[in-house]
Amino acid sequence: MTFDYDLFVIGAGPGGLAAAKAAASYGIRAAIAEQGAVGGTCVNRGCVPKKLIVYAADFALQNQIAHSYGWSDSQSRFDWTQFIKSVYQQIESIHHSYFEQLQQAGIELIRGHATFVDSHTVEINERKYTADKILIAVGGGANKPNIPGIEYAITSRQIFDLPYLPKRLAIIGGGYIGVEFSSMMNAFGCDVTLIEHDEMILSGFDEDIRLGVQQGLNKRGIRFIGNSSVKQIKYSEEKLVLTITGDSRKTIAADTILIATGRTPNTKNLGLENAGVELEEKGAIKVDDYNRTTVENIFAVGDCTNRLQLSPVAKAEGRAFANTVFGKKPQKVDYEQAPSAVFARPEAAAIGMTEAKAREKFGEVVKCYSVHFQPMLFQMTEKDEQATIKIVVNGESERVLGAHMVGEHAAEIIQSLAVAIRKGITKQDIDETIGIHPTTGEEFLFHSL
Repeated sequence: MTFDYDLFVIGAGPGGLAAAKAAASYGIRAAIAEQGAVGGTCVNRGCVPKKLIVYAADFALQNQIAHSYGWSDSQSRFDWTQFIKSVYQQIESIHHSYFEQLQQAGIELIRGHATFVDSHTVEINERKYTADKILIAVGGGANKPNIPGIEYAITSRQIFDLPYLPKRLAIIGGGYIGVEFSSMMNAFGCDVTLIEHDEMILSGFDEDIRLGVQQGLNKRGIRFIGNSSVKQIKYSEEKLVLTITGDSRKTIAADTILIATGRTPNTKNLGLENAGVELEEKGAIKVDDYNRTTVENIFAVGDCTNRLQLSPVAKAEGRAFANTVFGKKPQKVDYEQAPSAVFARPEAAAIGMTEAKAREKFGEVVKCYSVHFQPMLFQMTEKDEQATIKIVVNGESERVLGAHMVGEHAAEIIQSLAVAIRKGITKQDIDETIGIHPTTGEEFLFHSL
């Protein structure tokens, strides 16, 4: 049978774009369909605009300590409207870059919502397209819990469209999205309350890292309500009122409520049943180690599957798919060695096993080395800013199983360690390495231990 394309990709986010470009490098005919903005959540409503907000918030934090470094106090005002306008201009330039890359690679971009007709056919705007292989890379969307009055809340998708900054912001959910926005909005002067059903924020991270970030947020004046959940939301007298249940039984008022309780795969209304693609219990697409679904010629990568919801992971899955299927070089993604970061202030980052996971797998032979210190930047200020560095080691082989950090430049430092840890670096290798002084990164060498 002759097909229109060798590969048809549904979704032009990080995973879909990476897969299409990698596949095109093998000389195959590829098309990619996208109903929204090219780049997916990461470029348009996630990683990119969020990191730009982090940078903007950092100016406010720097102003707070500038006088300790000899700078006179000066009046400054943050213009949210002008800033968001600049953010969207930057996103538009990224869109333009993507369009050029697709054109240069000979990949056809088709606008519209794609639905499956059968395992080799999709329909977009009443036109049918056939392909030998189909890749689903439709990502995920913010999950809104079933709470009375939830319609009054917004998600991270809408926060970039706020006409002005709220005076009082309530955030439901203490994952990395909720934590990051609590930090940023606090720096802009918002009164922030973070509500989390767990005892501490950042579930899944090492306990010491969770504690370090939470204490850092508390010192900045962010109110934390743990072991609690929101029972209902009401609009009353030009404010939103949240009724909280659990360890904390109270009501709080807010001008804006941000829901950050996780993400759900965008697998509805794709016609997956027409192609025979099976889903897991929570709507994620079932895939094997090589990203193949329950249908032989259909694959899936990124947040529409039940794996790590990180843009670099989606890209790695997309490239691995192309290399396996079209490059004839079978490739799996190593999820255990995927670094991650929380761009709050204080910043946190990690790679590899937490202490709890390591002890679960290796038992009592696990050793942990950690150091708590005040970064040099804050030693001339009145701020009680602390940093934490921790490595988890297999005591028998001395191999480093995980590295975790809270403090300035945590993401950049952990990123630099990622290759070494993946290649099996040992505690002795760290001990014998000469550091650069004075830097935060040198604390990882533990020479003082």
